[in-house]
Amino acid sequence: MGNSDIMGAAEDIADQFLRMTKHYLPHLARLCLISTFLEDGIRMWFQWNEQRDYIEATWNCGYFLATCFVLTNLLGQLGGCILILSRNFVQYACFGLFGIIGLQTVAYSILWDLKFLMRNLALGGGLLLLLAESRSEGKSMFAGVPTISESSPKQYMQLGGRVLLILMFMTLLHFNASFFSIIQNVVGTGLIVLVAIGFKTKLAALTLVIWLFSLNLYFNAFWTIPAYKPMHDFLKYDFFQSMSVIGGLLLVVALGPGGVSMDEKKKEW
Repeated sequence: MGNSDIMGAAEDIADQFLRMTKHYLPHLARLCLISTFLEDGIRMWFQWNEQRDYIEATWNCGYFLATCFVLTNLLGQLGGCILILSRNFVQYACFGLFGIIGLQTVAYSILWDLKFLMRNLALGGGLLLLLAESRSEGKSMFAGVPTISESSPKQYMQLGGRVLLILMFMTLLHFNASFFSIIQNVVGTGLIVLVAIGFKTKLAALTLVIWLFSLNLYFNAFWTIPAYKPMHDFLKYDFFQSMSVIGGLLLVVALGPGGVSMDEKKKEW
C-alpha cells in the first residue's frame, strides 16, 4: 500500500467520523473551547480572597480596584460562557472574552512569559474561529444574496484562527535527542504546517486533536495531585487551556479551513 493509498484511507475514516458526528461536533467544540474560561471563572469564585490579595500586592492598586478585577474576571468569563453555549450574542461574548485574555495577560505578567503568551494567543485563535462561525450563522438569513467570498472577513478570521491555534503546539515541542521527541517534533511540525496552510485540513486537525488530547491526559493529570499542592492548580490551568485549543481544532474539523486555504484553492484547479 503506497502513501497515497494510506492517505486516502485516512481521509475516508475522517469523512466517516464527520458524517457520524456532524450534528453534535460543533456543540462539543464550543464546550471544549469555553472550558478554560468556565474553570477560571469558577476558580475566581472559590479563590476570591487569594486572587484579590495577589492583584492588590502585585500592582499595589488598593482593595477596591483588586476587587473590581476579580469581579470583572468572574462575571466576564461566566457570562461569556453562558452566552456562547446558549448561542445568544455570541459575537459580543467573544469580544468580552478577548478582553479578559488581554486583561489577564497584563495583570499576571504573561506578556513576559513566552510559553504562556503563546498559549493565550492560541486561545485567542480559538475565539476567532468561534467568531467566524457566529458571523456565518448571522448571515445565513441572506442565503442566495451574492457575496464576495474571497474578501470576506470571515475567511481571514478562519486563517488567523488556524495560525494562532498552532502556537499551542509550538510550546509542546521538545528539543532533545531522544527518539520519541524527534518523532513527536517531526510529526507534530508537519501537522501544524498542514493546518496553518489549510491543506488536508480536516484530517490534520483531527489528528492534532487526538495527539493533543493524549498529551493533555498524560502531562496535565491534575486529578492525581492533592488539591492543596500548588502543582494541582498549575496542571489544572494547563489542562483546561489545552481543552480550549482542542475545541478550536474541533471547529476547524467541523467547519473546514475557510476560503483562504489550499483545500479551497484546489477546488478552483
